[in-house]
This record gives sequence, structure tokens and C-alpha cells, in this order.
Amino acid sequence: MPKLVCLLLFSWLGAMQPVNAVSADLKLIELEKFPDASVMSLSALPAEKPLYIKLWATWCKPCIEQMPHFQALYQRYGDKVNFVAVNININEKTEEIAAVVQRFGLTMPVWLDTSGRLATSLGLVGTPYSVLMNSAGQQVYSSHESDKALDGLVQRLAQGQQLPVASSDNISSAEQQRLTAPYLQGEHYLFFTATWCDWYLAESRPAMAKHCKSAQQRLNALASQATDAGWTGIVNHLWTDDSALAEFNAQYNMAVPFNIDTNGVLFQHFNVRNIPLLLKVKDGKVLTEIRDFSDPAAVLQQLKQAK
Repeated sequence: MPKLVCLLLFSWLGAMQPVNAVSADLKLIELEKFPDASVMSLSALPAEKPLYIKLWATWCKPCIEQMPHFQALYQRYGDKVNFVAVNININEKTEEIAAVVQRFGLTMPVWLDTSGRLATSLGLVGTPYSVLMNSAGQQVYSSHESDKALDGLVQRLAQGQQLPVASSDNISSAEQQRLTAPYLQGEHYLFFTATWCDWYLAESRPAMAKHCKSAQQRLNALASQATDAGWTGIVNHLWTDDSALAEFNAQYNMAVPFNIDTNGVLFQHFNVRNIPLLLKVKDGKVLTEIRDFSDPAAVLQQLKQAK
């Protein structure tokens, strides 16, 4: 299946999934206000108002296409509904966020999900992702689309309607602990990337795309020489399914076993905000992190010295 079609299909499937009820501590997740980097949380917003969160990225083309509509909704309903534009903060640059804010004249709060906890809690599977909550703090709708259905629900919330709580498919704390448990004992090499990093970013972030491709091409050789710990590849779960991972493995003839990061749990646990990234981990503690793969000898030396 062509890659662009895959992305559109993943977005459509995500829109059709059950949306989540809000976890008790969602409003306490620490976020970062843009551009002054002060700590914020959803609890700072007027509690009596419903809430519209849009999760987005500057390199996400559909996100950029939806920004004029998002700003128009804010101008119409911002006095009755809390609006927040939350950047997912993966492979982001401050100047790119500022350019989007200026280009579209965004006047709603713009925050960064610096830890990825909010995205995980809201069940993000791909950007753009709009989430609506009623004034009781309950999630009532989520979608990748910016359409009449969304408009109608925002209007109803602005009119004071609570709307029914959506069914929940949030990942439980127990499941999160199960997913992280294998890496909390022993030594591990964890290589974080995305199946789409080398091609989806080719136009919007060509340097990043080139870096992803180069690191992925060199991974097998690194793994064959650094044998003091087991290797695991972890791909970001956004816009990714088993077929996308199989295509990725075939393209790079990967000898390192790769897994899709369920709900972004490992990205969040190890606070991975830029890819590609290689971590050496011992008993859950990060001993060293590698972002520059241009000199394989230097990478191997750094790994050897990490104790």
C-alpha cells in the first residue's frame, strides 16, 4: 500500500476508534507554555468551561491545513470553551512552532507536551488529533478530522450541553508497568525511531529525515559490534501498524528486533522527544544516550565507556 495512503488510512481508523474517558490526574500533567517555557497544566484553565485540545506538530501537513479552522473556532467560541493547541514535542524546533503561530495568527494558548504523558493519556494514534471534554472534565469526543461534526459538538459544548461521556480504551497503569518491566532489569540497548521518520519528514524536515535514514542504515553494524547487552528497536506508534513495521524491517534488512511502542509508553517512560535516539540502559537507568550516528567508531567508544 502506498505510504501516503497508509497515513490517511491510519488517521481514518483512529477517528473511528472509541474515544477515551479522562483519567483522574489528566489535569495535573505538567506541560510547557510556549514561548516562555513556564510550567502549565490543564488545571490552570477555568474549570467551569468545556475544553478543546488539539494535538499537533509543525511537520504534520494535515495539522497545518487545519490551523485556520482551529483559529476560527477559537475566535467564535473562545469565551465559552477553553482552547489549547498542544504540540506533541517530537522532533520539534522552537523557531518552527513560532513560525506556525505567526503564520496563522494563533491567539489561543500554545503548550508543549514535553513528557508525552498527555498524548499517552488521551490515546493519541496520529496527529492532528482533536479532543473535546465537557465541563465535568470528561472526554466526549476525539477525531483526526476538522469538519462539521466537530463544529457541531463544539457549538453544543459552548451552549452548555454536557454531552455523554465516551467509552474508554485508555491503557491502564498495570499495562504500562508490564510494558516497561523488561527494561527495568539488566542491560539493554534501546534504539528509538519511527517507520516514517526517513520519508514523511523528507520535505518538511529534510535534515532530520536524512539523519533517520543514516542511523537506521548503520544500526545492524553497531549491534553486531556492541554485544555486551541485548538490542531492541522501538518505533513510534503514531501512524504505524504491523504492515508498516514489516515494510520498515524489510527496507533496512533489520537484524535488530523491532516493536511498535504501544500507546507511546516507552517513549514517555524514557522521555524520548527526538529521534533517532540510542539509549544504553541498566536496571532502568539511562547510562548514555546517542543522537549523533555519523561516526560509528565514536558511537561504539561511547557505548563501551558507559558503565
